[in-house]
Amino acid sequence: MIRVLGIDPGSVVMGYSIVDYDRGKLRYVASGCLRLPAGALSMRLHCIYQEISQLIHEHKPTVAAVEEVFVSQNVSSAIKLGHARGAAICAIASAGLEVHEYAPTRIKQSVVGNGRAEKTQVQHMVKLLLGLEGRLQSDAADALAVAICHAHAGNLRGKMHVNIPGDIR
Repeated sequence: MIRVLGIDPGSVVMGYSIVDYDRGKLRYVASGCLRLPAGALSMRLHCIYQEISQLIHEHKPTVAAVEEVFVSQNVSSAIKLGHARGAAICAIASAGLEVHEYAPTRIKQSVVGNGRAEKTQVQHMVKLLLGLEGRLQSDAADALAVAICHAHAGNLRGKMHVNIPGDIR
């Protein structure tokens, strides 16, 4: 079994999730949003580091997956998002966990089957795949999608390392 920490980075709100994956089955453990305090970016980054470290201590994931930065038009926002990702990745690395990064289109493709899927489609599929009911916070649903993407990718990697007769790897 692997326990995946999924992170949807943000410098104001950061989504997180914990999902177990065992023999092709997903199980929801936890998810939520870190709402970061207003003020200096340095203090928000410190808060991210502390909160992610606490989540790791509490839930003991075996691996982590983080969404890559998507740059649209606001370069300043993208830079802040990059800093937030960095703080989360530092907390993960400090705990000795392996970090995997996935592009938003790959995450959507893995969960919905369409790399250009709308947020509502992703949320719907996350709920179906994990057997959840009720409303999911957008950032938490995105973090769950990141974790699911990694679980699917890890399963595929495992299948690709099967010894095939005549294989000379």
